[in-house]
Amino acid sequence: MIVILSVVVVLVLAGCACVVWAARGGPRWVRGIAAVTLTAGEAVRRSGRTKSRQDADSDD
Repeated sequence: MIVILSVVVVLVLAGCACVVWAARGGPRWVRGIAAVTLTAGEAVRRSGRTKSRQDADSDD
């Protein structure tokens, strides 16, 4: 379990580094990874909003 968590953390950090590098004009592959990272982040953010809304609705 620790190995899987470590891999996820490394991938997240690498994605963040690619986003910063792409913002400074990195190569095409970096911009592609940055786009995937930003899309995944947005999907996670939306799923968190949906879950918190569902939790709030169930409290009523």
